[in-house]
Amino acid sequence: MIVVTNRIPVAAGHEQEFEDRFRKRAHLIDSSPGFVANRVMRPVQRRFDHATGTWVQTTEQGYYLVQTYWESEEAFWSWTKSPSFRSAHSDRPPAEMFAGPNVLEIHDVVLSTDRREADAG
Repeated sequence: MIVVTNRIPVAAGHEQEFEDRFRKRAHLIDSSPGFVANRVMRPVQRRFDHATGTWVQTTEQGYYLVQTYWESEEAFWSWTKSPSFRSAHSDRPPAEMFAGPNVLEIHDVVLSTDRREADAG
C-alpha cells in the first residue's frame, strides 16, 4: 500500500472554504481501482517543545494534510491519468486560498497498526 500526501498551506481566513470543498467533493476517486481511503486533516496550532518537554501554542503556518491511500503506486498514477481525475480537479480554488505552494509526497507503507485489528486479536 502507498499513501499520497498533499501538504497544503491554507491562508488564514480560508480554512472553512477549503474544508467545505472536500465535504462537497464529487467522490469520483472513491470508485477508482486500487483506491483505499481519503483523509483530510486540519493542522493544530500546538507544537511539542523538546527543550522544555511541554506543548506550546504556535502561530506558525500549519499545513492541511490530504492523504489518499492506494493498493499500489500504479493505481495512483492510473487515477491521475483518468477523466475522473481531470473532472475532480477542474474547479480550481482561488490562489488567495493558499499561503504558499503545496508539497506532494508518496510513501510506501512499511508498517501499519489498527486498533480494530488489535481488538480482534
